[in-house]
Amino acid sequence: MAANIQTNSNDYGKTIIANEVVAIIAALSASDIPGVFSLSSGLVDDITSSLGMKSSKRGVKVELIDDMAKIDISVIVNYGVRIPEVAKNIRSSVIESVENMTGLTVDAVDIYVQGVHLEKEVKS
Repeated sequence: MAANIQTNSNDYGKTIIANEVVAIIAALSASDIPGVFSLSSGLVDDITSSLGMKSSKRGVKVELIDDMAKIDISVIVNYGVRIPEVAKNIRSSVIESVENMTGLTVDAVDIYVQGVHLEKEVKS
């Protein structure tokens, strides 16, 4: 797994995009999809959050090989949504965003639904 991917090189220099940049693009794109409550964090993100640090790529793992990206996204969805439809929308949005912004080809977007968010009723 490469830490960075070179996407453009010419006589004047090269452009290098870090994995973290691709992860942030994917996270922001997935977060905007209706039905997604939040991206799901793992143990490292939980520790980071408890220390008061925020991670804008939490719940996203990116693997870059050559000019191909494989992206794993863990989400928590709202109760009552059609999960296959939400997953399809996440996948489409992430692919479009990453490919348009970076010029990379997205090989796969694997989505892991880690939980369901239940709205708490307000007691009168």
